Amino acid sequence: MLSLRSSRGAKIRAFSRLLAAAAILPLGACNAIVLDPAGDIARQEANLLFVSTGLMLIIIIPVMLLTVFFAWKYRQSNTEADYEPDWDHSTKIELVVWAAPLLIIICLGAVTWIGTHLLDPYRPISRISKDQPVTAAHKPLEVNVVALNWKWLFIYPEQGIATVNELVVPTDRPLNFRITSASMMNSFYVPAMAGQIYAMPGMETKLHAVMNEVNKSVGFSANYSGAGFSNMRFGFQGVAQADFDKWVEGVKAGKDGALDRSVYLKLEQPTEKEPVRHYATVDQDLFKAVLGMCVQPGKMCADEMAMIDQRGGLGMAGIHNVAMLTYDKQGRAQSFTAKDSNSKALSIGYVKALCSDPALLESLRKQEARLAPSDRVDEASLLSKKGATISMADPANPAS
Repeated sequence: MLSLRSSRGAKIRAFSRLLAAAAILPLGACNAIVLDPAGDIARQEANLLFVSTGLMLIIIIPVMLLTVFFAWKYRQSNTEADYEPDWDHSTKIELVVWAAPLLIIICLGAVTWIGTHLLDPYRPISRISKDQPVTAAHKPLEVNVVALNWKWLFIYPEQGIATVNELVVPTDRPLNFRITSASMMNSFYVPAMAGQIYAMPGMETKLHAVMNEVNKSVGFSANYSGAGFSNMRFGFQGVAQADFDKWVEGVKAGKDGALDRSVYLKLEQPTEKEPVRHYATVDQDLFKAVLGMCVQPGKMCADEMAMIDQRGGLGMAGIHNVAMLTYDKQGRAQSFTAKDSNSKALSIGYVKALCSDPALLESLRKQEARLAPSDRVDEASLLSKKGATISMADPANPAS
């Protein structure tokens, strides 16, 4: 009997310790960055999460308590509980069971609809903080973000610098992010600042945010993108404007040199655990070229291709340009430059010549803006008038 009591006491003590540990576990989330962020947009998203959870708990908690209550009250050993085997309906219960969830769903729908529009990442922010609206004095900082395999490139157009795997932004200043990817779909996520935004090749997504507190945390990819996904992280800092200016000066004095197209093409190659890099200068048109998938010299940009298509295309004569326009390793390796003189290059490269002469291309754009749709220019004929040394392929002979 004594051993039975001691065994039961040991089980009770173990169960008490387990309950105490379970009670402490929620405290581990007190400093969770998602629930306690440093940026106003992320704070509003956290509040939306709290409100939604609270509304749902209005139903969940009573249901859980009533489950335990009914199981206890109508247990087999309770002979005093009412036994009504023929009962099957209660109007009052039906009203409560249906009306309460319906009201909660209506409230959740209203909160979600309002929050979705107010926190739209494409919508410029209207406030720095709860009590501080955005004014004309708040000049936004633009940062161009490129997801590479498996690292992050950040270009600061205003400052003329670029970094790899390090993002530093000033506090209390609107932040405008233009986001794209160099190869596969990815996701840009800084929990302390705002929600995650997808990055896709050939497309631009946007994020508007602000940092309200000095903060040092981590950003990462929130979308699986291959072998190096786990290490696709970058350091993130929110600093005062004066400290941000000092950091910019430090980057400009860095030893990684300039980021031009040739350097970018090397950086674009897949690597893992890439160290932080600081580029003192950056090609002004680099982000546009990445977005247009035409960083490699001699490759047509997506917007130029779209412009030709919008004008009616180039007909059968342009059928051989498919290899040039294909954005993959084989297509890029087979591309030709406008300076190639061999017959094969000349027979299929005349479309590229349109984009290789900036003055000619600019004149075409100006004429396009002035002409009506019925009067648009035929690029091929205009090129021949300009004396470009380009031969047209024979439509009847695809191998020409």
